[in-house]
Amino acid sequence: MSETSQSARRLSDLANPTRFLALADRVLPWLAAASALVLAAGLYLAFAAPADYQQGITVRIMYIHVPFAWLSMFCYSLMALSALGTLVWRHPLADVALKAAAPIGAVFTALALATGSIWGKPMWGTWWVWDARLTSVFVLFLMYLGILALTRALDDPSRSARAAAIITLVGFINIPIIKFSVDWWNTLHQPASVFRLDGPTIDPSMLRPLMVMAVGFTLLFMTLHVASMRTEIYRRRVIAMRQIAARRAERGQG
Repeated sequence: MSETSQSARRLSDLANPTRFLALADRVLPWLAAASALVLAAGLYLAFAAPADYQQGITVRIMYIHVPFAWLSMFCYSLMALSALGTLVWRHPLADVALKAAAPIGAVFTALALATGSIWGKPMWGTWWVWDARLTSVFVLFLMYLGILALTRALDDPSRSARAAAIITLVGFINIPIIKFSVDWWNTLHQPASVFRLDGPTIDPSMLRPLMVMAVGFTLLFMTLHVASMRTEIYRRRVIAMRQIAARRAERGQG
């Protein structure tokens, strides 16, 4: 059997909710332990990192704010990929992945906005400005809330999955706007300083703890997402069993 066919078979195996649940039970403890260890190391490095010559110790907010901001976009990008899985590939777990990621992404985006405001007050002299970067991230937060409300408003699972996938794909246009807003418009927010064609502009003593924290929060997101997908699968099974029991009760009464 070729390597491509073996990979396709593994993906088809994971499409089975029962097999996914078994995998999640094995992986979750390791993911949780890894995220805790990496975050602990990142926090140690962040507090040991030198203060900024302009911002002082206030710069340490960066070590949680930047990962929150990155993950708010990463989570929505994952949801957009899941939306394609629902609409194009009809993957059985795509809608589960999308709906499990939405509340996590909403929390990360809210934390990015909150920590950004706390960081912005001493640096800019204000908690909030309606510049391009902050406004587009706030729109992202509203998109998360809209998707959550939509999925809870529709009782039909197929309609809910399709509607959530379409809205998610439409909202994905906001992700490149967030990324390049500091380049396209004049904003208070600083331009990109890590992912640049000419290399990072942050000193290595600050870049190392930032990257460790980013890896730690990414592992935390993966842990939460897998756990949330597992919960969503169990929730759907409970609903299905209740519906079966209700139909049997109706036939018994008839």
